[in-house]
Amino acid sequence: MPAKTTTTVAPKGKAASAEAPASTRKAGKAGAEKLDVALPASTPEDRQSQLKLLIARGKEQGFLTYSEVNDHLPSEIVDPEQIEDIVQMINDMGIPVYEKAPDAEALLLREPVVADEEAAEEAAAALATTVDAEFGRTTDPVRMYMREMGTVELLTREGEIAIAKRIEEGLDSVRRALSAYPPTFDLMVRSYEPVRQGQGRLVDIIVGFVDPNAPDVIAEPVNPKLAAAKEEADDEAEDDSESSEDEEAVDTGPDPEEAARRFASLGKTYAQVVKSLDEKGSKDPKTIKLRRKLADEFMELKLAPRMFDQLITQLREHLNEIRGLEKSVMQLCVRDAGMPRSDFIETFPRNETNLQWLDKHVRAKRKHSAALARLREEIEKHQLRLREVEKRVHLSIAEVKEINREIAVGEAQARRAKKEMVEANLRLVISIAKKYTNRGLQFLDLIQEGNIGLMKAVDKFEYRRGYKFSTYATWWIRQAITRSIADQARTIRIPVHMIETINKLNRISRQMLQEMGREPTPDELAVRMEMPEDKVRKVLKIAKEPISMETPIGDD
Repeated sequence: MPAKTTTTVAPKGKAASAEAPASTRKAGKAGAEKLDVALPASTPEDRQSQLKLLIARGKEQGFLTYSEVNDHLPSEIVDPEQIEDIVQMINDMGIPVYEKAPDAEALLLREPVVADEEAAEEAAAALATTVDAEFGRTTDPVRMYMREMGTVELLTREGEIAIAKRIEEGLDSVRRALSAYPPTFDLMVRSYEPVRQGQGRLVDIIVGFVDPNAPDVIAEPVNPKLAAAKEEADDEAEDDSESSEDEEAVDTGPDPEEAARRFASLGKTYAQVVKSLDEKGSKDPKTIKLRRKLADEFMELKLAPRMFDQLITQLREHLNEIRGLEKSVMQLCVRDAGMPRSDFIETFPRNETNLQWLDKHVRAKRKHSAALARLREEIEKHQLRLREVEKRVHLSIAEVKEINREIAVGEAQARRAKKEMVEANLRLVISIAKKYTNRGLQFLDLIQEGNIGLMKAVDKFEYRRGYKFSTYATWWIRQAITRSIADQARTIRIPVHMIETINKLNRISRQMLQEMGREPTPDELAVRMEMPEDKVRKVLKIAKEPISMETPIGDD
């Protein structure tokens, strides 16, 4: 029997063989079988026609060579990864691709490929689509960003509302989970104490109140131009009232008296819940009723983002402490005592603080029982520390893990919905960023800052107000871009509100120059701008560009 010839078929994800590197296949055509067709023309129709001939040839003879494939690809495709992707598609069609034509015996070992005209056309169309995609592929990050951005469809008003509701549902799930965690209220009550004594800011804890009985009614859509004008007016008012960084910010927020009443009630209910949990446990009907009341009071508070993050961080810190102790117990039992890992994973959960769990395994008289007995003191020390954690959080280890799981699910739901909203509005950022070019920042930096503003808009969007998200996001994007220009475009940073004043001063100064034929004096500018002359002089002084110390002065 003749010796079997070994041939190499391009495996999944890799089109190269040991005989020749992928980067040389384009040029390595000597000794390979050629097709009687010309190189592909530049039009997609011609490329598909020749790819159809290639696939028909492959189905007819049962294989293709790299040389044949290379003859039918556009000359612009030279990247080995691009060629491998295309060869892999041909392999997936059931047509193996070899470095050189295999012998007859090797082909007999393979099942024949049925040459079907219609199937060849479909395969050629699919392959042509891939080739066209590779043909237009670029490594330029800006072009790649633009191309990926264009694949996402724009949202309708209904689509925006649907995504906003999913974000709201995800965040509500997180808040409900936090309301079942007693340390949440301990942290909130402690955080409110400085506010009660007049030493803290209420807006760092809550930003408002939620009416649980309010109907879910969406306001009638407002005129986008009026909404944009209102946002512009709000922007100017904010800039006019904005002080420099060293001045104190104005504390605006919810009604302090209403907040004091609600926090007093929250603290009282929390004390009752803790007492009931410690005395009767979490399954007692009275405890369940009190916890439900406490959760309802908590859900009526609109938390500040910083407070929201602190509550989640607190839970995660407790969970990390629990996992660290559990890991220590597992190392003692599995690594040091030799207990099978499967036995530990099966029996230890829900017995984290049960000292009888170790006694059961010691009495089992298995290979690792004696080692467990020697390590009993260390294992029980970790279990007692887990008991201390349970006592501190007033819940069992299993309940803490379940609350964390609910938070993770809610966060993931909100994160996915926010990602969809951001991706669907990236084109809006591009359109706004184009208007701010040549102002001291590169276009990519403008896009980046605009995207930051877009993400803030997604976080703060309230669909019940009635206007489209694009109307709301435009202001946030523009604000982020203008602030970044004000912060980064100048050598010496100038506050944003002063930048707006300088721009207004320059605009009026140019207008008066055209009217009077000369530069206006500070007192003339003060009259036109309706502001004190000393402030105009201060603005003119600030508006001057910095001069380098190396700038020559005079002829010498």
